[in-house]
Amino acid sequence: MRLLSGIQPSGNLHLGNYFGMMRPAIELQSRGEAFLFIASYHALTSVSDPAALRRGVRDVALDFLACGLDAERTCFFRQSDVPEVTELAWLLSVITPMGLLERCHSYKDKIAKGIAANHGLFAYPVLMAADILAYQSTLVPVGRDQKQHLEVTRDIAIKFNQQFGEVFTVPEGHIPDAVAVVPGLDGQKMSKSYNNTIELFGTEKETRARVMRIVTDSKPLEASKDPDTCTIFSLYKLFASEAERDALAARYRAGGMGYGEAKKALFEIFWTRFAPFRARRAELEQNPAFVEAVLRRGADRARAEAARTLAAARRAMGLD
Repeated sequence: MRLLSGIQPSGNLHLGNYFGMMRPAIELQSRGEAFLFIASYHALTSVSDPAALRRGVRDVALDFLACGLDAERTCFFRQSDVPEVTELAWLLSVITPMGLLERCHSYKDKIAKGIAANHGLFAYPVLMAADILAYQSTLVPVGRDQKQHLEVTRDIAIKFNQQFGEVFTVPEGHIPDAVAVVPGLDGQKMSKSYNNTIELFGTEKETRARVMRIVTDSKPLEASKDPDTCTIFSLYKLFASEAERDALAARYRAGGMGYGEAKKALFEIFWTRFAPFRARRAELEQNPAFVEAVLRRGADRARAEAARTLAAARRAMGLD
């Protein structure tokens, strides 16, 4: 089994990224041959500052390595270090129906939010398909918001194989069951777009301040509260053991505990659980040559795989 995941370096990673994509990807690396890339080409649709892009790539690399990515078991690399995927994206573009892309909700959602329309944003699913198909991936962990893009990848692969012969593995999707949606400070899905995130590696002061901003109802301290409808509790249980969850839920229902106390409990459990990751990240920051070597080594391996796939696709289309 060959696994593939990617993440954009378009801002500081947060708890939604960790539970929705990072932790599942790290856990899956023990189940098969894993490829994980930092989506620097994709980031160009939203990041126009070169310095910010370089900084974002570095921070994503540090975050993943600090959170437990094993560079010996996972091929970890920058997307832009594998230019073969851009040629493959063109080969896939010429067989991709316009209607398939026009139906993609992600493009429509971004335009509705005021993001300027451009070809890169529209053709994003084709480049994503090239990312997946270049490495003959068999399993792709995705969030629910990317499920449609994976279906587009499958459609493109099937169409290519039918038209030119069996070149691509048709991948299957894997949507983690443990976490459907990680709520943000306002109760909506945690997202950089909504500015409602809790960053993985923010300072203690910044992180505490963000936790204290979580929106709650107006029930008084003495009132019984429902943990199942509370954003604070939804985040707390991501870190807590069953006994810890049950204990806090009982305090909610008993009354006599204010939301401020619950926020303090959330901050403490998050800060404690992530302490080893923060220490590891601080070590890695002092050794940028090691981080760069990991990405270069991963790119060498990824390029070798992508080159084989690209050569097969070129032959099938008559470009040899």
